[in-house]
Amino acid sequence: MAEPAKGPLSGLRVIDLTRVLSGPFCTMILGDLGADVIKIEPPKGDPVRAQGTMTDGHSGYFAGFNRNKRSVVLDLYRDEGRAVLRRLLADADVLVENFRPGTLARLGLDEAALKDLNPRLIVASVNGYGSTGPYVDRPAFDFIAQAMSGFMGVNGQPDGPPMRAAPPVSDLIAGIYAALGVLAAVIGREKTGQGQAVEVAMVNGLLSLMAYLSSEYFATGQVPARTGNDHPLVYPYGLFRCADGQIAVANSHDQILTRFLETLDLGWIMSDPRYDTNPKRMAARDELRDLIDSRMEGRSREYWLDVLNAAGVPCGVVQDLAQVFADPQIAAQEMVIEAPWQDGPALKMLGFPIKLDGTPCAVHRPVPRLGGGTGEVLAEAGYDARTIAKLARDGVIGLG
Repeated sequence: MAEPAKGPLSGLRVIDLTRVLSGPFCTMILGDLGADVIKIEPPKGDPVRAQGTMTDGHSGYFAGFNRNKRSVVLDLYRDEGRAVLRRLLADADVLVENFRPGTLARLGLDEAALKDLNPRLIVASVNGYGSTGPYVDRPAFDFIAQAMSGFMGVNGQPDGPPMRAAPPVSDLIAGIYAALGVLAAVIGREKTGQGQAVEVAMVNGLLSLMAYLSSEYFATGQVPARTGNDHPLVYPYGLFRCADGQIAVANSHDQILTRFLETLDLGWIMSDPRYDTNPKRMAARDELRDLIDSRMEGRSREYWLDVLNAAGVPCGVVQDLAQVFADPQIAAQEMVIEAPWQDGPALKMLGFPIKLDGTPCAVHRPVPRLGGGTGEVLAEAGYDARTIAKLARDGVIGLG
């Protein structure tokens, strides 16, 4: 039996019925924090196991979202498979699923059945639109959630079409919110002794990130225009041209903007009646960009990064991933790690953004091979070796 994790969630058992991305990201976060995550997979496995570039036959895409888990293969289309799942749920703390609403009920695990089985169980559901409303039965993937949430509508150049964000942001934010909801429910259970349902919809998660864009719409009734790399509310703020490329500068308020302009010997802009308020500067973006670019393009990015950072002006280079992963700051933060496959190679993957000094995140378990934890988990649940072997022969479970 594997040594228990020592993270802050050590002792918390999570039954993971999720696949692809949003749910696995949630359960990976819980596993990184020390929870015992049991990933229930169909006989063919999570479809992401076969996606992305393979290293020695192993998917880096799958590995990047499924470390710190044990894989149990169960055929939930069979009564015997559902019986095994119920037995596992009876002693679990958390169930996480990202089926369409209603799927759990069709498996015989509606709210009443789960409460009867284990009243302390926390049931976290991640879906596209939520479990109420006219779109409940619609399928949803990240691209659709980006479109339907308004997220795409505010991204892109002013004269161009709406643009998606390259990372699957709706999946990722839903996974983060689901993990947060689970932790809140765990704390709530300490007070009440009862589990509860947690639901996160991908569209809602993205909509919650609209921040000041939604505030401006509520205040004005006007749909925010796409502004590309410019800030929709303040200027100067964006990408500016140096001798050898562009740098990003974030002048989020007048105090920082004054430092920026004074560093460029353009401090007079703040008192010029053409530009002395933010609305005036917003209206004069093109001419101000030309002024700033003409001053900055005589020096290198490195020069301006040193000078502006020293002046307390937030700025940075637009880096590609090769530059990011070679950046000494990223290395110092240990944001690239290696995790082994169960009976396989170690793969590079992203590290832990949550830093805890007492009980840090860690790779407690390898990325599981399909069914690699079935025998161990069922033995922990009280199944003897003969029963496990029979379930495997009958195709109810898979032992990898």
